[in-house]
Amino acid sequence: MHLAEPPREAGAVAAEGSAADGRAELDRKGGPGHTVLLALLAAVPLVKIAWTVGGGSHTREVVTTMGVPNLGEVLVGMVTTRPLLGSLVAVVTSRLVFALFAARGAVPRGRSAGALARTVALILVNPLAMGVLCWVFYGPWWGLGVALAALALRQGVVQEYRAGRRTHPSGRPDTAALAPWRLRLVAAEQWAALLLTVLVLPLTAFAAALDGLAWDTVLRCEVTAGSHTEESRLIELDRKGNGVVGWDLHAREIVNGLGCVKEESLRVRPAWWNS
Repeated sequence: MHLAEPPREAGAVAAEGSAADGRAELDRKGGPGHTVLLALLAAVPLVKIAWTVGGGSHTREVVTTMGVPNLGEVLVGMVTTRPLLGSLVAVVTSRLVFALFAARGAVPRGRSAGALARTVALILVNPLAMGVLCWVFYGPWWGLGVALAALALRQGVVQEYRAGRRTHPSGRPDTAALAPWRLRLVAAEQWAALLLTVLVLPLTAFAAALDGLAWDTVLRCEVTAGSHTEESRLIELDRKGNGVVGWDLHAREIVNGLGCVKEESLRVRPAWWNS
């Protein structure tokens, strides 16, 4: 004999609906990932420049020469030359974008073949794209790891929207509740994503900012000061005609260099933890 499930109190239903609304609203605003990425975008380039060139007035000289809009080049240089940092940024960005679109109705309702195909495509496309990018910059194993991590960290979001634990823009999803094992999976995914976003990524980013490696190409150039010409190591800041505008690591000033040759090593000073 089938026993009907006892009705829940109105307050519990309202509380559940309020929690679902809160989760969806957090997704629409980007959640903690959005806040962390914006903070890193603002802070990390300046910390990188300050530690690499020596801080104070030197930092102002470099920023003025580069121009504030070009500070993004510092981040690009760091991300493309440091596999761990670039991979973490790719995974966090992938989950942030997915949660944002899911909150706007991208996760379809129903169990039809069309809805299933849309869900699978939505889940796969972005992680695969991030994996390919990391493959290009860092190699196949990094690309594979990024793709798998990005896929794993969006499963909980899919389950919650389909089960109604997050408010779906197109109406109530087709399932009323999640099985206990799915609840545990969702909780584990949320904790993993939170730790990755608010702890591991910031620590890795600031470690990269203080590692003593240049954010851009290091060149050995002929630098003229008055009537004297000598060879110096420069961090490239800009290109002017046949020469380079760069930060002279010996003279600790902005100079123009000619006849430049690229160096393989980006090491320009000891890391913060070794100084």
